[in-house]
Amino acid sequence: MNTQSNTMPESFDSRVDVPPVISSTQPLYWSVRRELWENRWIYLVPLWLAAVFLFGFLISTFRLASRLQFAASAITSAQYHESIVAPYDGAAGLMMAAMILISVFYCADALHSERGDRSILFWKSLPVSDLTTVLAKACIPFVVLPVLAFAITIALYCIMLLLSSAAILASGLSVAAYWKQFSFFETPMLLLYHLLTAHTLWPAPVYCWLLLVSGWARRATFVWAALPIVAIAAIEKLMFHTSYFGMMVLHRLIGHVTTAAMSVPDTFPTNPMNHITPLRFLASPGLWIGLAVATAFLFAAVRLRRYHGPL
Repeated sequence: MNTQSNTMPESFDSRVDVPPVISSTQPLYWSVRRELWENRWIYLVPLWLAAVFLFGFLISTFRLASRLQFAASAITSAQYHESIVAPYDGAAGLMMAAMILISVFYCADALHSERGDRSILFWKSLPVSDLTTVLAKACIPFVVLPVLAFAITIALYCIMLLLSSAAILASGLSVAAYWKQFSFFETPMLLLYHLLTAHTLWPAPVYCWLLLVSGWARRATFVWAALPIVAIAAIEKLMFHTSYFGMMVLHRLIGHVTTAAMSVPDTFPTNPMNHITPLRFLASPGLWIGLAVATAFLFAAVRLRRYHGPL
């Protein structure tokens, strides 16, 4: 005869639900992705600019062989090199300018837009801190845009080299002399170094100031961001007849680092004559003062978001 087992089935109430382990970086990662989902123009604008530039370069390749033949016989070797690399410098300069403008417009609207459309109420209901949200928005000008500008520029370099080589080969000329004028390793490294130093770390206080104002101003963010700068510059001009403050802000914005980042001033950053000077750049007092000011602006923006609601 079978005896009934005394073992009772496990009760559903006795089961212990183990909460999923969430990495400390996951909220930041998804917050950055949310910024890219909501602001697709951040990467669409550089891509459209690159496409337009590439179309113009494609048209110019129809007369590339004749221009190279004329340049090789009429100008010096240094001028010949400059004539070849000029379009590549133009592509890099276009992406740098796009990076600056996109960073300025994004930072000036980053915290203001969520207050204007009242979406801040939804995002604050999620288990994401104000610090994580502000840091995610700061990652756009400090991480996403430099990487994006570098990747698009390198892609432009490769496509332009292929188009130029095809045009030269079609004309019956040797492509070896053309390729010798382009440094395949040094130029990308100089470009990446310049993007990280002159257009990421150096203008950090400007971008963080715009983030702070975007979290405080109720409207006309650009006006409120520019008003203190213009006022200080005007007072300095009236009292001391100098323009140091205004030029300092301008140099921060456009990434003018003088000789702290590059060894040769007044040359394009990807010029092979340039040599990177990271130790001199890291030892620059202006860099650390700017980063300290940027950090203060950033944490002030965090506190503003914590206590400010929708408009």
